[in-house]
Amino acid sequence: MPTPTPRPSAPAPFLPGLELARRFYTEAVRPLLADAAPGIPYSAARIGPGSEVLGYDTPRSADHEWGPRLQLFLHPEDAPQHAARISEALAERLPKTFHSWPTNFAPTGEPRDIRVMRATDGPVHHRVEITDIPTWFQATLGFDPTPGITPTDWLTTPTQNLAEVTAGAVFHDGLKTLVPLRKNLTWYPHDTWLRVLATHWQAIADEEAFVGRCGEVGDELGSAVVTASLTRTLMRLCLLMNRRYPPYAKWLGTAFTHTPEGSRLTPVLTAAVTAPDWRTRETHLTTAYETLATLHNQLRLTDRVNPTTRPYHSRPFRVLRADRFAEALLSRATAPENDKIPRAEII
Repeated sequence: MPTPTPRPSAPAPFLPGLELARRFYTEAVRPLLADAAPGIPYSAARIGPGSEVLGYDTPRSADHEWGPRLQLFLHPEDAPQHAARISEALAERLPKTFHSWPTNFAPTGEPRDIRVMRATDGPVHHRVEITDIPTWFQATLGFDPTPGITPTDWLTTPTQNLAEVTAGAVFHDGLKTLVPLRKNLTWYPHDTWLRVLATHWQAIADEEAFVGRCGEVGDELGSAVVTASLTRTLMRLCLLMNRRYPPYAKWLGTAFTHTPEGSRLTPVLTAAVTAPDWRTRETHLTTAYETLATLHNQLRLTDRVNPTTRPYHSRPFRVLRADRFAEALLSRATAPENDKIPRAEII
């Protein structure tokens, strides 16, 4: 009889990556560390880049850099001595699959070291990253927060990066430093927050009159581009006002819809960016302006600022004059002594 052709295995049921990482640590990695790293203190977490860290992963995410993975942090003096040995022990002894997902990550041939889950018969090329806390944070944020966080650190770090290191989960903090560090990074100091908000209001002020001005000269495409730019800034501003770090473009809309104002403003901003003419765009934008201006007053960060839109000087364009909000916020922000604060970029 001919040998039957084996059927391809069914794909594993999807499990949110953060929960997969938690189980991977608890059921597979932690038991091996008792033998591979006896007496060596460590912390374990799944933080940093990855849609699962933000809680936005779907089955599509499994096509690259998703799967049973996490970070192990050692003391800076222990990492050079023990990291390679622990990594080799995990490569030899980790199960080949975990909850039906391969623990081996194979290269894809991309210029960067992009890897995907692939079955293997040999030692697994695992995604248990073993490092120390200062090194990892320096590489991820561009600065080491262990000695403290300066205003320059806060204002020059992309909000996506801050979101990545404060989201996710810590499974074990044997070093007793990872949890406090993440707590320190949870949100901006008050004065820094005011400056970041002011930067976004000023960005709106810089462009809000151009929606009408472009349209007035027949440049509807230019008007639409300005509207899209303003919409992005408004979405980021809404997240910041709700004390949430805005993620990068792929997840900005998803994060925005999870804010209290998102359900109301999503159809408004959608109508603005899809409108065929500048007057319609302007109408929807004014609704968004006034909604966020009202939220600003509810936060009581400054004295009340009139939240209604108005004509742009003598021109027939409706604007908020968002610079009023920027100025009110900056008047409340105290510059730290002996520290030159750069203008926060919208990143």
